[in-house]
Amino acid sequence: MSFLLGHLSDAHIGPIPRPNLAELLGKRVTGYVNWLYKRAAQHDMAVLRRLVEDMRAHKPDHVVMTGDIVNIGLPAEIALAKDWLATLGGPQGVSFTPGNHDAYVADATKLVHEVFEPWTTSETASSGFPYLRRREGVALIGLDSGVPTAPFIASGRLGERQLAALGALLDQTKAEGLARVVFLHHPPHVGGARLLRGLDDAAAFEAVIAEHGAELVLHGHNHKPSVAYIAAPQGRTPVVGVASASAKPGGHCPAAAYHLYEIERTGEALRIGLRRRGLTEAGEVRETGVEELVQPAR
Repeated sequence: MSFLLGHLSDAHIGPIPRPNLAELLGKRVTGYVNWLYKRAAQHDMAVLRRLVEDMRAHKPDHVVMTGDIVNIGLPAEIALAKDWLATLGGPQGVSFTPGNHDAYVADATKLVHEVFEPWTTSETASSGFPYLRRREGVALIGLDSGVPTAPFIASGRLGERQLAALGALLDQTKAEGLARVVFLHHPPHVGGARLLRGLDDAAAFEAVIAEHGAELVLHGHNHKPSVAYIAAPQGRTPVVGVASASAKPGGHCPAAAYHLYEIERTGEALRIGLRRRGLTEAGEVRETGVEELVQPAR
């Protein structure tokens, strides 16, 4: 079995369509000001297009997009983001999970779930999150960590129901002999993000992985590449973060990048290779690193 998985995150599709006064009530006011005076200068849709073109040229078998597809959750933003997500591929070839910007306010959370449902459709009998998609020996399990929060707070939460369902899916797909890839927006390991920006129940997520195992966990949110490990029955589970897919070079965060994961199984042996591809100062997309992720316990 050989499977090529693409991963990108934090597209922050812009520019934000001009909101009306009613839409700027509550948290959206601070978010819109932040966009005008900060994020608009950091995220470039031309950069995003170059990354997507490069990724499509590598013809991944599937693509996951781990959230923050919009900025302040306006209906007009969400419509634009749906059109953009379709450029990655159809719902059969692309999976999505929301981030904190997609859950900026309660009404945005509901609309995002409705609009992006084709990209989150599960093969299980249940609807919503977590969802499961089986692809060529790989189990893709999407979680939703996006919850509405107060201004200046960007944390996430999974909740007991999602975590319990995740454990059941991990057991089920392990019994099927599938390589289990879990993906969500927030870094799900303890200490994975700054105060008020992390996953509130990261310790509970780690406990699920420690009991049930997983071969790979993917996330975004921090706008920078990272690799951490969580203890698991099979040894250690790699937890990989990716940079923003639209970040301009020279900003306070690393330039835009995406990841390709080569998942190969020969008999009982599983190999996961990570290839990072990112934007250079010259505006070209190049390979910036290669790493083997499956390692024995220490």
